[in-house]
Amino acid sequence: MSYTALSFTLLFVLGTMLVSVWQRLGLEKDIIVGTIRSAIQLLAVGYVLQFIFKTDQMIYVILIIIFMISVAAWNAAKRGKGLRGLVWRIGLAIATMELLMMGILLGLHIIEATPQYIIPISGMTIGSAMVVSGLFINHIKHEIQQSKGEIETLLSLGATVPQAIHEVRKRSVKFSMIPTIDGMKTVGLVQLPGMMTGMIIAGADPVIAVRYQILIVFSFTASAAITSILLSVLSYRLFFTPDQRLKQSVER
Repeated sequence: MSYTALSFTLLFVLGTMLVSVWQRLGLEKDIIVGTIRSAIQLLAVGYVLQFIFKTDQMIYVILIIIFMISVAAWNAAKRGKGLRGLVWRIGLAIATMELLMMGILLGLHIIEATPQYIIPISGMTIGSAMVVSGLFINHIKHEIQQSKGEIETLLSLGATVPQAIHEVRKRSVKFSMIPTIDGMKTVGLVQLPGMMTGMIIAGADPVIAVRYQILIVFSFTASAAITSILLSVLSYRLFFTPDQRLKQSVER
């Protein structure tokens, strides 16, 4: 695709902005910022990946994965304003998930140990883990607010912190998994996923493309579950004081 053809896709952005102006939605600034940022970021990543693929040095692969995990943790932690130490907990959960996923994929020779495979698959699973982390943090904050009386009653009756917040954690993990599970149920029926579509457009055999997409779907599900469960274990004590009382003020 030429840059000239690519520039014509700005018509979609322009159309969206015109609708926003017509309906007085006030989305024009966000659309412009999002368009510029996404274009710059994707072009920059394209050149970085081109360099890494040519050098084929694993140190660069490790560095870019660390960078992706750091950005994902920082972005997801925005959902938990007022919770100190949340960024490194999210980062640890995502990093653990990444090590497990890559350990299985590379250890069983499911994918080749090359930057062309490791970086794209890591990026997709880390992105999925970021979304799940944000959903989990957002929902557990809401659940704690709604179940404040129940939690404090359990604590007053002698329950430990893990016992008092167990049901809240369970509901939050389930909520964070809803988009992933719904996506599994409708993949191929409602949507043709990005990786599969990209391979088909590039000329790959559709059956081969489907095999890779199945790999991604299963990886997404596992990464979402692992990240959400680990984060629930690592983060729930942030809502309690050192003497095991529920904190009274957490920003929503």
